[in-house]
Amino acid sequence: MEQFVGTGRRKTSVARVYLRPGSGKVTINGRDANEYFHRQENEVIFQQPLMVAEKTTDFDLVVTVHGGGESGQAGAIRHGLARALVKYDEALLKPMRVNGFLTRDPRMVERKKYGQRGARRRFQFSKR
Repeated sequence: MEQFVGTGRRKTSVARVYLRPGSGKVTINGRDANEYFHRQENEVIFQQPLMVAEKTTDFDLVVTVHGGGESGQAGAIRHGLARALVKYDEALLKPMRVNGFLTRDPRMVERKKYGQRGARRRFQFSKR
């Protein structure tokens, strides 16, 4: 059985997506997708590449994802899924690129600076 693998990243999340011919079953870290994600929004986000490719029921997805929070993981899965779909069919490269699914979102949390309360927030100033 042939499978296609794509690695996706967003914020601090990393997802490995295995695309196998099947009936549309999605398993994330051993759990069903609608059980894994608490927000319906995140379920829609990671399925966008399948909707654009019009292959929502052609593949089974097995996903391993770690790091970050729920929305970061959904974005990482979307990125990995788009990469796997392009490996499956090169003709999907253009629609995936146009919709921005192949672009790695570079936004990260800014690091905390020394002498400050956070990345930008300063300690309260006291004149006396």
